[in-house]
Amino acid sequence: MAKILCIETSASALSVCLTEDCVLLADRVCNEPRQQAALTAPLVKEVLDAAGCTVKDCDAICVSAGPGSYTGLRVGVSTAKGLAFGAGKPLIAVGTLDILVQGVSAPTSSYPAPTGYLVPMIDARRMEVYTAVYGPDGQRLTPVEAMVVGEDSFADYLSKGPVLFIGDGALKCSQVIKHPNATFLESAPMAKDMVPLAFQAYKAGKFEDTAYFEPFYLKDFIATVSRKQLW
Repeated sequence: MAKILCIETSASALSVCLTEDCVLLADRVCNEPRQQAALTAPLVKEVLDAAGCTVKDCDAICVSAGPGSYTGLRVGVSTAKGLAFGAGKPLIAVGTLDILVQGVSAPTSSYPAPTGYLVPMIDARRMEVYTAVYGPDGQRLTPVEAMVVGEDSFADYLSKGPVLFIGDGALKCSQVIKHPNATFLESAPMAKDMVPLAFQAYKAGKFEDTAYFEPFYLKDFIATVSRKQLW
């Protein structure tokens, strides 16, 4: 038996859950945007308190590795590393695109079983997304990349059959991808969808170096200059 604390902070939603052998013991979600810095630690405490546990009762800490929000990823990974280091527990990291795919392809998913390719999309800026192509079995077929989406994007896959685009970047892409085989589903990566991936990694002993692990940003952070007059 293994208890794993899962933390997802890569997108607009924030979620934390505690699971024991793939059974949810407690789950908390905040859908208010940009609350990772303020609410990640409180939600971790709520989840542990609800399950009557402490971090030391966990067997591992799992965090979403990215790509995604720069600030969100830093908050989530810093929190997970702090918990893992402080309690002497192993750290597990799972890809954010894998989490999105798990959310629609798991047997417990509330969505219809996918019948074609799956293309998770994390919103970047303008018409850019972080994405990759997955088979209907949930296995990734292409590298994760940053892509500017146009009307011919994914044409090879769309010509072969149904393609389900999922994530917070999917709906904006529906404005330019008009192929009849394309379906778009707005969704967010959730901690509860990390559970099967976390257990696979735990059973395989696939742990990260807690001291040196960094999020998968995919692209360098670009700071913007405030338009507000400071004085």
